[in-house]
Amino acid sequence: MSYLVPLPVVVPLLGAALTLLLAPWPGWQRMISVLALAATLTVAAVLLVEAYRHGPVVVRIGAWPPPVGIVLVADQLAALLLVVSAAVTLCVLLYSIGQGQGDNLEKAPVSIYHPTYLVLTAGVTNAFLAGDLFNLFVGFEILLAASYVLITLGGTEVRIRTGSTYVLVSILSSMIFLSAVGLVYLATGTVNLAQLAARLDALPQGVRLILELMLLLAFAIKAAVFPVSAWLPDSYPTAPAPVTAVFAGLLTKVGVYAIIRTETLLFPDGRMDGLLMVVAGLTMLVGILGAVAQSDIKRLFSFTLVSHIGYMIFGVALATAAALSAAIFYVVHHITIQTTLFLVAGLVEERAGSTDLRRIGGLARAAPLLGVLFFLPAMNLAGIPPFSGFLGKLGLLQAGAAEGGTLPWTLVAVGTLTSLLTLYVASRVWNIAFWRAPRMATAEPRVRLPVLMVGATTALVALGVALTPVGGPLFSVTADAADDLRQRTPYVEAVLPGGTP
Repeated sequence: MSYLVPLPVVVPLLGAALTLLLAPWPGWQRMISVLALAATLTVAAVLLVEAYRHGPVVVRIGAWPPPVGIVLVADQLAALLLVVSAAVTLCVLLYSIGQGQGDNLEKAPVSIYHPTYLVLTAGVTNAFLAGDLFNLFVGFEILLAASYVLITLGGTEVRIRTGSTYVLVSILSSMIFLSAVGLVYLATGTVNLAQLAARLDALPQGVRLILELMLLLAFAIKAAVFPVSAWLPDSYPTAPAPVTAVFAGLLTKVGVYAIIRTETLLFPDGRMDGLLMVVAGLTMLVGILGAVAQSDIKRLFSFTLVSHIGYMIFGVALATAAALSAAIFYVVHHITIQTTLFLVAGLVEERAGSTDLRRIGGLARAAPLLGVLFFLPAMNLAGIPPFSGFLGKLGLLQAGAAEGGTLPWTLVAVGTLTSLLTLYVASRVWNIAFWRAPRMATAEPRVRLPVLMVGATTALVALGVALTPVGGPLFSVTADAADDLRQRTPYVEAVLPGGTP
């Protein structure tokens, strides 16, 4: 099955090349893009089954052994995130196709949108599969280069201005990351993750601490962890709805994935656990308090996005098997639900002409289906039983209570408060936008929403709801993934079978 591992990267890149060549024929572009992402989803599902049954699936590009060659590794964590990301990107693509048809956008920017979107997907999948730090950096740069185009799509003044902030912050984090990669190679002679798992242990404590802090800072910026999260609420809301949705669902989670991978595989001694707990608590609180103060739905969801990153960092900081399992489960949940909510915000804008809560109302009566599409993921995000948000938060809070101590119990209290405030902001949006008497928006509303936009959003809502009945099997997968992360040996032995580090 090793021959399948490169396909989640190669297939979207080939699709991007084809769609770029077929720019004059948007119908062919759409078909190739959908087929490429459907094929990626299929391959990811096969890799997940293989990793669950037999352990990590590894391919050495060009048959070169590490550290010379590039290694791609599909363990349970990477394969699970591949499946979720492929499903989400496929649904968002269908949504964007529906939006483009509804707006009669048969040429620009759709002609450049499809190849750029597929390049973004390839960058995300490459980051999940990367078996060395430099290839992880390459994955980040691929997705960031594509995101620079997508976030400024349309070329409006507001998008260019906010996109500039996003670009500057991304370049800063990339510079820190690349500097860290260089220092790691200087200190150890390799950037292969499996080799680093052994070689970093031999370094002086001070050197290890500097390397860990630099990597954490780079990944924290990309994941929008407080105090380096202020860029996100100003950058995401101005982009087109499909772009904002895929950014919110995936790009920050690639940063979280990198934190999980490096903290468990490279730095398992837990020296940063206390700092990560403090950062997790502040991320939850600052993010949700920012959401409470917002009057625009997109900005409100951007702040809740920042806030709920804190739950995942909490699980990484605890570093127990139960905490890591719950954190991985919450990553899967949050990718799905946060993407869905931004797609719903796009539908609200299409239907009401605005996402400003001061200018809209009466949507529950005017568009009942839209009300359902908002209500279900909003309650899921808030952690209302029996949704997956409740299951993930409960797992994290139980892990914190089991760990005991001042910081874990403080984080349990902060996580509970954050969940209640999330319910408050979701209820506030519901009461104002859906229950309140109708108001006239600044833009011309659309009476009939495109079927494909509604269908894609409905599919993601259904996927989010389905995480509850499959919660047991999913927790089984995340528990196995967490055990492998803590043991480290399954990953190392798969990459270096019988070899020396």
